[in-house]
Amino acid sequence: MKILMICMGNVCRSPMAQMVTLQLIRQAGLARDIQIDSAGTHASHGKEPPDPRAIMVLSGRGYTIGKSRSRQVIERDFSRYDLILAMDRANLNDLQCICPADHMHKLRLFLEFALEADVCDVPDPYYGDIKGFERVLDLCEAGARGLVAHYQTHDSGPQIL
Repeated sequence: MKILMICMGNVCRSPMAQMVTLQLIRQAGLARDIQIDSAGTHASHGKEPPDPRAIMVLSGRGYTIGKSRSRQVIERDFSRYDLILAMDRANLNDLQCICPADHMHKLRLFLEFALEADVCDVPDPYYGDIKGFERVLDLCEAGARGLVAHYQTHDSGPQIL
């Protein structure tokens, strides 16, 4: 199973979701079954590492910081990935505008898997303060927990769709 996390610039939300989900996948013993990557719908930051505030809050909660670099989603991603999770409805809409019809079923909101979340969008913390990044991390943890649980319950594979 290959999963792609998507936000706008690929320096805050999607790399945070990627790192949290990757760590939970490893803890669940699913690292051989699931691959996680991230990209942005606009990704104007061109191969930059995650925002330092994202790194700070991730590190503060004990998450391993990978060598993630920002990149823009490309057409090949729609066929390469089994599940493409947008961090908010605006990015989901952007993806729907460029996704080939035969891959549209792969597009979902990340927080659809966060049963305890009271929102459907992960807010963009880029122009805010550290508290915004903490909130995003809370939501990423909820989404990642739900995603891993859903995968385990549905016994792997494309059934997750």
